[in-house]
Amino acid sequence: MVSKFVEPVHALHNVMEHRCLDVLFQPVIDLASGSILGYQGSIRGPSNDFLHSPLRLHRLARQSGKFLEFENLCCHVTAERFARLGLPGYLFVRLNAEIFLSHKFKEIQIGKIIHQAGLEPEQVVIELCANEFYDTDRPNFLQKIISRYADLGYQVAISDQGEFFPILETELDPPPSYVKLNPYLIRDVDRSPEKAQFVHSLLETVQDSDSRIIAEGIETRGELLLLRDLGIHLGQGNFIAKWHKTPASSLSKEALDALALQPSAENADQHAGNPLMEGVHCFSLKDSNEHVFQYLEENPQLHVAAVIDNKNIPVGLINRSSFIDRFVRPYQRELYGKKPCTHFMDVEPLIVDKNISIQDLSRLVSKDQRHVSQGFIFTERGHYVGVGTSQNLIHEITEMQIRAARYANPLTGLPGNLPIDEHIDNLLSIAEPFCICYCDLNHFKPFNDVYGFSMGDSMIQMTAKILAEVCDHHLDFLGHIGGDDFIIVFRSADWESRCRNGLEKFGGNAMSFFRHEDIERGGYITENRRGDEEFHPLTTLSIGAVTVEPGMFKSHRDIAVVAAESKKMAKKSQGNSLYINQRRYCVD
Repeated sequence: MVSKFVEPVHALHNVMEHRCLDVLFQPVIDLASGSILGYQGSIRGPSNDFLHSPLRLHRLARQSGKFLEFENLCCHVTAERFARLGLPGYLFVRLNAEIFLSHKFKEIQIGKIIHQAGLEPEQVVIELCANEFYDTDRPNFLQKIISRYADLGYQVAISDQGEFFPILETELDPPPSYVKLNPYLIRDVDRSPEKAQFVHSLLETVQDSDSRIIAEGIETRGELLLLRDLGIHLGQGNFIAKWHKTPASSLSKEALDALALQPSAENADQHAGNPLMEGVHCFSLKDSNEHVFQYLEENPQLHVAAVIDNKNIPVGLINRSSFIDRFVRPYQRELYGKKPCTHFMDVEPLIVDKNISIQDLSRLVSKDQRHVSQGFIFTERGHYVGVGTSQNLIHEITEMQIRAARYANPLTGLPGNLPIDEHIDNLLSIAEPFCICYCDLNHFKPFNDVYGFSMGDSMIQMTAKILAEVCDHHLDFLGHIGGDDFIIVFRSADWESRCRNGLEKFGGNAMSFFRHEDIERGGYITENRRGDEEFHPLTTLSIGAVTVEPGMFKSHRDIAVVAAESKKMAKKSQGNSLYINQRRYCVD
């Protein structure tokens, strides 16, 4: 009698032999900008087959003694597809601890696999399930694996921290580049104060390390916004973009709307290809150097051009100045004029996907000064679509900085009116309780008149520094409306004690701004418009606080009116003061 186990084992062998595997990818994104950090790959078996499930595939491979071979195959197929698609950013590859426990390290062929796929270790993030290592009898086992891969140039991510919090409290050296939070922990985090507090605790644990948190399994708008407001910078999940064989190069419309980002068609500066890409003219492998020279002569606006093969795959780059400089040297035209243009092309050009972010492209260019002068090639799923130059890249970065300046106060660098309003509306949309504190300096104009604008700017910067110190940067939000006005959106439960701490700090630090005689008489004297002398008390800080419960206000505009009233009430008190608005407000 044939064992029931034989048939599925035979099917697995057939899948492995013919590589009947699909790879689905899901992007990992920056929650602040919407740019893509990289993609995680996940293996699937043949469609409409009982081996389609990755769990079933791995379980059968383990039972049949083919686990190591199957894991290497999965890595190979994933890396190969990632490279073939020309996806931007990093490739996240999951490796199972069982491989390291049951086999020698040298049997893991990840280095060979990555090289064969045309990738570099710097493009790959090795993901390790931490609890699989934590349960071993070797307490330093995880550290050894992280160190080994870091030495080889890879980044490392550890996952499944939901139940294994002690690992994060251990000072790993080097620390993992990323810590991925379990989807179970992320599910309904916006409706579970206990989960939100636990995530907050995890953030506090890693805040002094170089590790970055990735929230995995974001499925709803509420989860996304709460995690972003908690201070999570990176995330992935079906709400952001679904798993797919040819994954999206931008976020879902729902995610873009939730993060208050423009859809990709209107948000061209997020991807380098849109603003930087120049014309798609290119040369073939058969084009002669003479043909290239003549074309460059006839088209003086062409600075760089790609050389492609018959499948529209870029194989080199021709830079105008470099080509002409070499071609017109004595005897070069006679010797090489009729030969293929490959002789004078850059055979190792920088090739990037057109959806790469401006920031990532800038980092790649800066790593090799050759690319600064030569330029770079854009592809879409590995196929040539255009070229770019460093001049255009520098111009676009400058424009981005100018655009970004509109959203931040130039004196303090703090978020301005628009991000303040967006943050408040986000919290209102998820019915999250918070406290708005309107902070304002008293008698600041006469201080400017007496001591000068330079001293006035220094006092504003000092105030911003103190307010930032009393905020929990994981929970609270500090913005600068303009002048001497600031807004704090507190989600810390102890917001009142933080405000009083800020007032005390301001009182101590402000004394260094005043002359001794002004401190002794408690103020300074100025002349009014009629020429009469007026006495003004020393500059102090007032804070008007409004607690906001779900359902109290419709938008930031309603809150702004009440916050301004509360600030006025605070300014009626002498000295550094806090006024807490006790009124109850209801939406009409």
